[in-house]
Amino acid sequence: MFSKGQIIFGVLFFIVFAIIIGYTYRKDLKLHKRFYNGSIWILFAFIAFILSIVAIKFFLK
Repeated sequence: MFSKGQIIFGVLFFIVFAIIIGYTYRKDLKLHKRFYNGSIWILFAFIAFILSIVAIKFFLK
């Protein structure tokens, strides 16, 4: 399915990408706290919305 070189590239790409994203997030943490304060409630609302759609589909089946 995948060659050994492709697997090595994929793993290395993932590791480097995760390090860069982590570094960038840490660098912008002060901005995130100031501008995105309370955004966790949007995530909860989105999850609740998806769960309600699944529940409606399950009960109306």
